[in-house]
Amino acid sequence: QVRLVESGGGSVQTGGSLRVSCAVSGVNFRHYCLGWFRQAPGKEREGVAFIDNDGSTTYVDSVKGRTTITQNADKTTMFLQIHSLKPEDTAIYTCAARWLTHCPTNPEEYTWWGQGTQVTVSS
Repeated sequence: QVRLVESGGGSVQTGGSLRVSCAVSGVNFRHYCLGWFRQAPGKEREGVAFIDNDGSTTYVDSVKGRTTITQNADKTTMFLQIHSLKPEDTAIYTCAARWLTHCPTNPEEYTWWGQGTQVTVSS
């Protein structure tokens, strides 16, 4: 059974950095994609960054250049590091997984979800 548990959210000032983590268990299939999504109040959930079983990464334009998605060596934890945070980065950040290598940005394509962690950026 796939289980995803986020941690590391919090409050940070504009321009600061934050790293959120996602503990991953039960992803025992060869081909998978892990991703981070976020949802701000009153807005739809949007994809942020993705990593597949080969380590290939994808970033959406709004975070590209200031965001890094990684996994630890045994692939039990996924990280999202965001620099130069802006108030518009404020959202609930949730990790998700799907069992195919291709990493779409559409959240409907993902099967398993964590509970989310709040990130608040103050100006």
